[in-house]
Amino acid sequence: MQESRLFKIVYHLLDKGQATAPELAEKFEVSVRTIYRDIDALSGAGIPIYAEAGRNGGIRLINDFVLDKAVLSKEEKQEILTALQSINITQNISSSQTLQKLSAIFHLHSENWLEVDFSRWGDKEFDNEKFEQLKSAVIHCKSVKIHYASSYEAITERVVQPYKLIYKAKAWYLKAFCTQKQDWRLFKLNRILKLEILNDSFTRQNFPKSSNHSEQEYKQITLRFPKEMAYRVYDEFDETQIQRQENGDLIASAKMPEDTWLIGFLLSFGTQVDILSPVYLKNVLAQQAKLIYEKNKS
Repeated sequence: MQESRLFKIVYHLLDKGQATAPELAEKFEVSVRTIYRDIDALSGAGIPIYAEAGRNGGIRLINDFVLDKAVLSKEEKQEILTALQSINITQNISSSQTLQKLSAIFHLHSENWLEVDFSRWGDKEFDNEKFEQLKSAVIHCKSVKIHYASSYEAITERVVQPYKLIYKAKAWYLKAFCTQKQDWRLFKLNRILKLEILNDSFTRQNFPKSSNHSEQEYKQITLRFPKEMAYRVYDEFDETQIQRQENGDLIASAKMPEDTWLIGFLLSFGTQVDILSPVYLKNVLAQQAKLIYEKNKS
């Protein structure tokens, strides 16, 4: 227990810069006397830690101190290498070199057991290049001009301030502030047809917890599937959103955006889906299916 607390004290000081003994005592739920004993133990182990008295005093580490590699366990080192492997799939030369250096420093050979590919089937060069460019824009707070295919059958040019790349529901999205709409937006990476990183820099803001794309603003969609479609249902919905009926049918209920994506999603199930609510979606789906039939009948 003491060894774990000693490491946590060092990590805390590395993160915060300094702390008082009472602050550390409260954080780790021990007495102030115990904290001072811990400081003595760390100093005796060669950690350059010291305490300063006075109004602005506190417990500190000397400037530029870094933890020795030995502090990390073998499992922690392996986790770091595994995380870098997953980053390296975007073909970033820098991360590949970092992976090699850390493997040598840790004296570990990281088994290449994990492979993830962010790109779509086919030519993946543009997808990966797009990902790298947007990642760079997020890190360096650079505005980006994009050509975006929206859900409303329009391709628009926008200048956005990228905040974060996120992966959700089998797709990558860019969280960004749209200067045209003067509001926060989520942009699906696959729909960004062109992009250009601009020289304009911006000050990073916090993405609001409630936005126009909040799931709370979506309507509840309830669907019924025959048991033969279980493999698709469990692909698309979380188990907590699914109820299995006595006859084997599956009832799935989730909040979804009512747009062209939803109609395409429902059509992908063919005749193997029944819309339970909202009922008006039945007519929308039927009309779209009729249009498809009229267009493709021989």
